Amino acid sequence: MKRPFQSYKRMFLSAAVILSFSIQVSFNQSVIAQHEGHVMPGVSKPKPKSAARRKPKRKIRRRASAKRPQVNKSTGTPAPAGHKHTPGMVMPAPTASPAAPVPAGHEHTPGMVMPAPTASPASSGVPQTPQHDVHTPSSHPSPHPSPNPAQPAHDAMDHSKMTEAQPDKNAATPPAGVEHTGAHAMGPLMVMSGDDMSVRVGSSETNLLPMGQMGSGTSWTPATTPMHMIHKQSGDWLMMLHYNVIVGVNSQGGPRGVTKFESANWIMPMAFRKLGKGTLQLRGMFSFEPFTFPQGGSPLLFQTGETYKGRPIIDAQHPHDLFMELSAQYTHPLGERGTWFAYFGYPGEPALGPTAFMHRASASENPSAALSHHLQDSSHISFGVLTTGFTYRWFKLEGSVFNGREPDENRYDFEAHPWSSRSARLSFAPNTHWSMQVSHGLLKNPEALEPGDVRRTTASISYNRPFDRGNWASSLIWGRNHENHGGEIFNLNGYVAESTVNFLDKNYLYTRLELVDKNALLRDTDRLLLAITDHHPSFRIGAYTFGGARDIWGSEKISVALGSDVTFYSKPAQLDPIYGNNPVSYRFFLRFRSGKMSM
Repeated sequence: MKRPFQSYKRMFLSAAVILSFSIQVSFNQSVIAQHEGHVMPGVSKPKPKSAARRKPKRKIRRRASAKRPQVNKSTGTPAPAGHKHTPGMVMPAPTASPAAPVPAGHEHTPGMVMPAPTASPASSGVPQTPQHDVHTPSSHPSPHPSPNPAQPAHDAMDHSKMTEAQPDKNAATPPAGVEHTGAHAMGPLMVMSGDDMSVRVGSSETNLLPMGQMGSGTSWTPATTPMHMIHKQSGDWLMMLHYNVIVGVNSQGGPRGVTKFESANWIMPMAFRKLGKGTLQLRGMFSFEPFTFPQGGSPLLFQTGETYKGRPIIDAQHPHDLFMELSAQYTHPLGERGTWFAYFGYPGEPALGPTAFMHRASASENPSAALSHHLQDSSHISFGVLTTGFTYRWFKLEGSVFNGREPDENRYDFEAHPWSSRSARLSFAPNTHWSMQVSHGLLKNPEALEPGDVRRTTASISYNRPFDRGNWASSLIWGRNHENHGGEIFNLNGYVAESTVNFLDKNYLYTRLELVDKNALLRDTDRLLLAITDHHPSFRIGAYTFGGARDIWGSEKISVALGSDVTFYSKPAQLDPIYGNNPVSYRFFLRFRSGKMSM
């Protein structure tokens, strides 16, 4: 009798179910046996038990779990409590620092080898994507390092620090072959590279403007120069503010010296933003010295330059103008390492001389201007400047056309004179600790009382070295004026060596040693007294300043210091009737400025 078709169908289905169940049970038993019989590093192989004493597998597994922790097959170290060891998964060795937790929903799958992120430097503001050695199509990246000692050593990924290396949404992806600089984006424009902060040139990943390298005008200082600024990111703008106020007693010695209470001061706001493919910088600088200096200027023995009430200023430093700088600079990237820039200032500073004395880290605590100021960096306030140039890696070449006339006695106005002066400067910064420059310029009729051109040549070397809880900054500067006044030719030289060391965070020691040629020290009555017939006699003057300061209170927005210095002089004995045998000057002051900029 033939069985109905339905009967055969039920029989075949029953057989298939039984066969499938048998295969599954056999496979599970094989995997469990292989897992329990595997010898893990650092764990002795369990002795086999007789079949008579063998308990049910469920109880054995529960008891084994209670007595023996899960062990890493690669290193022999126990797995963290509560971490279930999935069959076939290779567990990594724990690192010295605690690993970040595995994200929710990210489960280890059987057969997966846990890779480590590749140890490659991060790019300028764009973190590197970890590259994983994927062994199975279903594997996922993991924060654990690779357990395989044959693989290259990898750094453990610290998820607690990943927020510092978030990519800039406005930044372009670095082109292929671009070297990563190890920098992290701190916003659309600011980039952090180690301890140094930079401003990005447009969207470039390799063209950066180190903020420590920005001196006065377009000059360079060492990139590691400490910055005392307040900064804020506002939309597309990166804004900064720097200020410095020195209040105290200034006593100049000898018959020509006087004692005055005064204040030297300035405030400088800056702003950066991306514009097109480049970066725009706006900068202003203002001083209230026309109101806080004594009439005729701050007393300073042997200093000369500019005028007061129609007469040359002698033995005093003139006040700076209320408007010291109003400038704009646009920088455009050229390739991966070069830039082109254009700078316009009214007033501004041409490409001539070293960084102005009030912006040099080597003179940051010294309240006095250098006696060589008018042979080196006196053109830092010029009412009308246009500068353009190029940078490539360590070099900057730039040229300026400008108004070379010294500011007049009216310290509150804007002046208009022909832009007939010109200059050129080559700067070199071989690394972050050094900056050097050589420059030459033709200044057309700079002095109001003595018409005639001045050809100025300068050279300088600056060095800055941060160290634990301190910083050391030094500069060597030379300046030379070749002057032609009414057919008379003068060659005047000035040499400056200055240094400031900051130690134990709050303490400063500084010095300035200089030799300078002066040919405008004597008035007509002085020449009669000394029986000198030459209208412009020249004298070699030496000034040697030693001082110190200590921060007594500070915050992110203000730092207050108490300081003092003393200055000794050398001069020809011919000047003793006027200046005395050994004049000595001193200062006591309080210094207020913005706190040190840090991230």
